[in-house]
Amino acid sequence: TGAEFKDFSEKEWIIGNTIETKLKILFEENSKRLKNYKITINYGIKTGFNDAFVINEEQKTKLINKDPRNIDIIKPMLRGRDIRKFSLTFSGLWLINTHNGIKDRKIEPINAQRDYLSVFEHLSNFQSELVKRTDKGDHWTNLRNCAYLDDFLSPKIIWGELSDKPKFTYDDKGFFLNNTIFMMTGERLKFILAILNSKAAEWYFNQISTTSGMGTNRWLKYKIEQLPIPNATPQQEQKIELLVEYVLWANANLQENPGPEARQRADYLEQIIN
Repeated sequence: TGAEFKDFSEKEWIIGNTIETKLKILFEENSKRLKNYKITINYGIKTGFNDAFVINEEQKTKLINKDPRNIDIIKPMLRGRDIRKFSLTFSGLWLINTHNGIKDRKIEPINAQRDYLSVFEHLSNFQSELVKRTDKGDHWTNLRNCAYLDDFLSPKIIWGELSDKPKFTYDDKGFFLNNTIFMMTGERLKFILAILNSKAAEWYFNQISTTSGMGTNRWLKYKIEQLPIPNATPQQEQKIELLVEYVLWANANLQENPGPEARQRADYLEQIIN
Protein backbone atom coordinates (compact mmCIF):
# COMPACT_ATOMS: atom_id res chain seq x y z
CA THR A 1 0.00 0.00 0.00
CA GLY A 2 3.02 2.30 0.12
CA ALA A 3 2.63 2.82 3.88
CA GLU A 4 5.69 3.94 5.77
CA PHE A 5 6.83 1.89 8.76
CA LYS A 6 8.10 3.91 11.71
CA ASP A 7 8.87 3.52 15.38
CA PHE A 8 10.82 0.29 15.12
CA SER A 9 12.55 -0.68 18.35
CA GLU A 10 15.00 -3.31 19.51
CA LYS A 11 12.12 -5.15 21.21
CA GLU A 12 9.78 -7.55 19.45
CA TRP A 13 7.74 -5.88 16.71
CA ILE A 14 4.78 -6.61 14.48
CA ILE A 15 3.64 -5.44 11.08
CA GLY A 16 0.10 -4.10 11.18
CA ASN A 17 -1.92 -1.00 10.47
CA THR A 18 -1.45 2.29 12.30
CA ILE A 19 -4.45 1.82 14.60
CA GLU A 20 -3.26 -1.60 15.76
CA THR A 21 0.26 -0.28 16.34
CA LYS A 22 -1.00 2.67 18.40
CA LEU A 23 -3.30 0.41 20.39
CA LYS A 24 -0.43 -1.96 21.15
CA ILE A 25 1.68 0.95 22.36
CA LEU A 26 -1.23 2.16 24.49
CA PHE A 27 -1.44 -1.25 26.14
CA GLU A 28 2.24 -1.08 27.00
CA GLU A 29 2.09 2.37 28.59
CA ASN A 30 1.53 2.61 32.34
CA SER A 31 2.09 -1.12 32.72
CA LYS A 32 4.73 -3.66 33.63
CA ARG A 33 5.64 -6.80 31.71
CA LEU A 34 4.56 -9.99 33.40
CA LYS A 35 8.15 -11.25 33.41
CA ASN A 36 9.02 -8.41 35.80
CA TYR A 37 6.62 -9.68 38.47
CA LYS A 38 7.74 -12.12 41.14
CA ILE A 39 6.41 -15.15 39.31
CA THR A 40 7.83 -18.45 38.09
CA ILE A 41 6.58 -20.37 35.05
CA ASN A 42 7.24 -24.07 34.56
CA TYR A 43 5.71 -26.89 32.55
CA GLY A 44 4.12 -30.09 33.80
CA ILE A 45 5.68 -33.47 34.38
CA LYS A 46 7.35 -35.36 31.54
CA THR A 47 7.11 -38.95 32.72
CA GLY A 48 9.06 -40.50 29.89
CA PHE A 49 6.48 -43.31 29.78
CA ASN A 50 2.88 -42.43 30.61
CA ASP A 51 1.60 -46.01 30.53
CA ALA A 52 3.56 -46.72 33.70
CA PHE A 53 3.10 -43.54 35.70
CA VAL A 54 -0.39 -42.33 34.70
CA ILE A 55 -3.18 -44.52 36.05
CA ASN A 56 -6.97 -44.39 36.06
CA GLU A 57 -9.38 -44.44 38.99
CA GLU A 58 -9.69 -48.24 38.97
CA GLN A 59 -5.92 -48.78 39.04
CA LYS A 60 -5.51 -46.19 41.78
CA THR A 61 -8.19 -47.89 43.92
CA LYS A 62 -6.50 -51.28 43.54
CA LEU A 63 -3.14 -49.87 44.63
CA ILE A 64 -4.67 -48.11 47.63
CA ASN A 65 -6.52 -51.29 48.65
CA LYS A 66 -3.25 -53.22 48.55
CA ASP A 67 -1.50 -50.63 50.71
CA PRO A 68 -3.20 -47.44 52.04
CA ARG A 69 0.21 -45.77 52.24
CA ASN A 70 0.30 -45.64 48.45
CA ILE A 71 -1.94 -42.57 48.56
CA ASP A 72 1.16 -40.61 49.66
CA ILE A 73 2.71 -40.94 46.19
CA ILE A 74 -0.41 -41.07 43.98
CA LYS A 75 -1.43 -37.54 42.96
CA PRO A 76 -4.44 -36.22 40.99
CA MET A 77 -3.35 -35.11 37.53
CA LEU A 78 -4.73 -32.78 34.86
CA ARG A 79 -4.28 -32.71 31.08
CA GLY A 80 -4.54 -29.74 28.74
CA ARG A 81 -8.07 -30.75 27.68
CA ASP A 82 -9.20 -30.56 31.34
CA ILE A 83 -8.59 -26.81 31.53
CA ARG A 84 -10.97 -24.05 30.45
CA LYS A 85 -11.26 -20.35 31.17
CA PHE A 86 -11.72 -19.92 34.94
CA SER A 87 -12.50 -23.62 35.40
CA LEU A 88 -11.08 -27.13 35.32
CA THR A 89 -12.43 -30.67 35.24
CA PHE A 90 -10.77 -33.58 36.99
CA SER A 91 -11.01 -36.62 34.69
CA GLY A 92 -9.98 -39.28 37.18
CA LEU A 93 -6.35 -39.66 36.13
CA TRP A 94 -3.61 -40.06 38.72
CA LEU A 95 0.17 -39.69 38.65
CA ILE A 96 2.51 -42.07 40.46
CA ASN A 97 4.97 -39.59 41.95
CA THR A 98 8.02 -41.75 42.64
CA HIS A 99 10.61 -39.01 42.21
CA ASN A 100 12.80 -40.48 44.96
CA GLY A 101 12.66 -43.98 43.50
CA ILE A 102 11.46 -47.30 44.88
CA LYS A 103 14.24 -49.70 45.71
CA ASP A 104 14.29 -53.08 43.99
CA ARG A 105 14.10 -55.73 46.70
CA LYS A 106 16.60 -57.81 44.71
CA ILE A 107 19.10 -55.00 45.21
CA GLU A 108 18.11 -53.85 48.66
CA PRO A 109 15.47 -55.13 51.12
CA ILE A 110 12.22 -53.20 51.18
CA ASN A 111 11.95 -50.75 54.07
CA ALA A 112 8.24 -50.65 55.03
CA GLN A 113 8.50 -47.04 56.15
CA ARG A 114 10.15 -45.89 52.93
CA ASP A 115 9.16 -48.00 49.97
CA TYR A 116 5.92 -49.04 48.30
CA LEU A 117 6.03 -52.68 47.26
CA SER A 118 2.71 -52.83 45.38
CA VAL A 119 3.60 -49.70 43.37
CA PHE A 120 7.00 -51.23 42.63
CA GLU A 121 5.26 -54.36 41.33
CA HIS A 122 3.06 -52.22 39.08
CA LEU A 123 6.05 -50.37 37.66
CA SER A 124 7.93 -53.64 37.16
CA ASN A 125 5.47 -54.46 34.36
CA PHE A 126 7.11 -51.64 32.39
CA GLN A 127 10.72 -52.02 33.55
CA SER A 128 12.12 -52.76 30.09
CA GLU A 129 10.86 -49.36 28.88
CA LEU A 130 11.53 -47.38 32.07
CA VAL A 131 15.22 -48.26 32.15
CA LYS A 132 15.68 -46.63 28.73
CA ARG A 133 14.79 -43.14 29.98
CA THR A 134 17.67 -40.68 30.21
CA ASP A 135 16.29 -38.59 33.10
CA LYS A 136 15.38 -41.38 35.53
CA GLY A 137 18.03 -40.45 38.09
CA ASP A 138 19.44 -43.09 40.40
CA HIS A 139 16.77 -45.73 39.92
CA TRP A 140 14.55 -46.81 37.02
CA THR A 141 11.40 -46.36 39.15
CA ASN A 142 11.99 -42.62 39.44
CA LEU A 143 9.27 -40.54 37.82
CA ARG A 144 11.91 -38.05 36.67
CA ASN A 145 14.26 -35.51 38.14
CA CYS A 146 12.27 -32.33 38.81
CA ALA A 147 13.52 -29.37 40.84
CA TYR A 148 10.11 -27.73 41.29
CA LEU A 149 7.85 -30.56 42.52
CA ASP A 150 6.69 -28.47 45.49
CA ASP A 151 5.26 -25.87 43.07
CA PHE A 152 2.53 -28.31 42.06
CA LEU A 153 1.21 -28.17 45.62
CA SER A 154 1.22 -24.34 45.69
CA PRO A 155 -1.55 -22.02 44.45
CA LYS A 156 -0.97 -21.58 40.75
CA ILE A 157 -2.33 -20.35 37.43
CA ILE A 158 -2.48 -23.16 34.88
CA TRP A 159 -3.10 -23.28 31.12
CA GLY A 160 -2.67 -25.58 28.14
CA GLU A 161 -0.05 -24.86 25.51
CA LEU A 162 -2.44 -25.05 22.54
CA SER A 163 -5.76 -23.20 22.48
CA ASP A 164 -7.80 -20.99 20.19
CA LYS A 165 -8.57 -18.57 23.06
CA PRO A 166 -7.16 -17.72 26.50
CA LYS A 167 -8.02 -20.58 28.83
CA PHE A 168 -6.31 -19.83 32.11
CA THR A 169 -7.57 -20.99 35.48
CA TYR A 170 -6.53 -21.17 39.12
CA ASP A 171 -5.68 -24.24 41.16
CA ASP A 172 -5.14 -24.37 44.90
CA LYS A 173 -6.00 -28.07 45.28
CA GLY A 174 -2.51 -29.42 44.50
CA PHE A 175 -3.15 -30.97 41.10
CA PHE A 176 -0.12 -32.31 39.27
CA LEU A 177 0.05 -31.55 35.54
CA ASN A 178 1.16 -33.33 32.41
CA ASN A 179 3.65 -31.79 30.02
CA THR A 180 1.02 -30.10 27.81
CA ILE A 181 0.29 -27.65 30.65
CA PHE A 182 2.16 -24.66 31.99
CA MET A 183 1.85 -23.34 35.54
CA MET A 184 2.63 -20.01 37.15
CA THR A 185 3.39 -19.58 40.84
CA GLY A 186 4.23 -16.40 42.72
CA GLU A 187 2.59 -13.11 43.64
CA ARG A 188 -0.77 -11.50 42.80
CA LEU A 189 -2.01 -14.55 40.93
CA LYS A 190 -5.74 -13.81 40.93
CA PHE A 191 -5.19 -10.27 39.63
CA ILE A 192 -2.88 -11.61 36.91
CA LEU A 193 -5.44 -14.35 36.08
CA ALA A 194 -8.09 -11.71 35.41
CA ILE A 195 -5.79 -9.93 32.96
CA LEU A 196 -4.72 -13.15 31.21
CA ASN A 197 -8.34 -14.16 30.55
CA SER A 198 -9.51 -10.71 29.46
CA LYS A 199 -10.58 -9.70 25.96
CA ALA A 200 -7.84 -7.07 26.01
CA ALA A 201 -5.15 -9.67 26.65
CA GLU A 202 -6.63 -11.92 23.96
CA TRP A 203 -6.23 -9.11 21.43
CA TYR A 204 -2.67 -8.43 22.55
CA PHE A 205 -1.68 -12.09 22.36
CA ASN A 206 -3.01 -12.28 18.83
CA GLN A 207 -0.50 -9.57 17.88
CA ILE A 208 2.53 -11.40 19.28
CA SER A 209 1.61 -15.07 19.51
CA THR A 210 3.07 -18.06 17.71
CA THR A 211 0.43 -20.16 15.94
CA SER A 212 0.38 -23.92 15.61
CA GLY A 213 -0.69 -23.72 11.96
CA MET A 214 -4.01 -25.36 12.86
CA GLY A 215 -5.95 -22.29 13.96
CA THR A 216 -4.67 -22.29 17.53
CA ASN A 217 -2.13 -20.21 19.39
CA ARG A 218 0.82 -21.61 21.28
CA TRP A 219 0.67 -20.08 24.74
CA LEU A 220 4.36 -20.42 25.43
CA LYS A 221 6.26 -19.10 28.44
CA TYR A 222 8.26 -16.44 26.61
CA LYS A 223 5.09 -15.07 24.99
CA ILE A 224 3.10 -15.03 28.23
CA GLU A 225 5.93 -13.14 29.93
CA GLN A 226 5.60 -10.31 27.39
CA LEU A 227 2.04 -9.43 28.42
CA PRO A 228 1.81 -5.88 29.82
CA ILE A 229 0.02 -5.93 33.17
CA PRO A 230 -1.64 -2.53 33.78
CA ASN A 231 -0.63 -0.67 36.91
CA ALA A 232 -3.45 -0.67 39.45
CA THR A 233 -4.10 0.80 42.85
CA PRO A 234 -4.44 -1.64 45.77
CA GLN A 235 -8.17 -0.89 45.82
CA GLN A 236 -8.59 -1.65 42.11
CA GLU A 237 -6.59 -4.83 42.44
CA GLN A 238 -8.64 -5.96 45.43
CA LYS A 239 -11.88 -5.51 43.50
CA ILE A 240 -10.52 -7.50 40.54
CA GLU A 241 -9.37 -10.33 42.82
CA LEU A 242 -12.80 -10.47 44.46
CA LEU A 243 -14.45 -10.72 41.04
CA VAL A 244 -12.07 -13.55 40.12
CA GLU A 245 -13.03 -15.45 43.27
CA TYR A 246 -16.70 -15.05 42.34
CA VAL A 247 -16.20 -16.18 38.75
CA LEU A 248 -14.14 -19.20 39.85
CA TRP A 249 -16.94 -20.13 42.24
CA ALA A 250 -19.60 -19.57 39.55
CA ASN A 251 -17.83 -21.83 37.05
CA ALA A 252 -17.26 -24.56 39.65
CA ASN A 253 -20.93 -24.35 40.61
CA LEU A 254 -21.89 -24.54 36.94
CA GLN A 255 -20.29 -28.00 36.68
CA GLU A 256 -22.29 -29.24 39.66
CA ASN A 257 -25.55 -27.50 38.75
CA PRO A 258 -25.60 -26.89 34.98
CA GLY A 259 -28.35 -24.73 33.58
CA PRO A 260 -29.00 -21.47 31.71
CA GLU A 261 -29.18 -19.36 34.86
CA ALA A 262 -25.87 -20.65 36.18
CA ARG A 263 -24.24 -20.12 32.77
CA GLN A 264 -25.63 -16.59 32.58
CA ARG A 265 -24.28 -15.78 36.04
CA ALA A 266 -20.77 -17.00 35.17
CA ASP A 267 -20.79 -15.11 31.84
CA TYR A 268 -21.99 -11.93 33.52
CA LEU A 269 -19.13 -12.00 36.03
CA GLU A 270 -16.61 -12.46 33.21
CA GLN A 271 -18.14 -9.44 31.43
CA ILE A 272 -17.61 -7.33 34.55
CA ILE A 273 -13.94 -8.35 34.63
CA ASN A 274 -13.56 -7.41 30.97
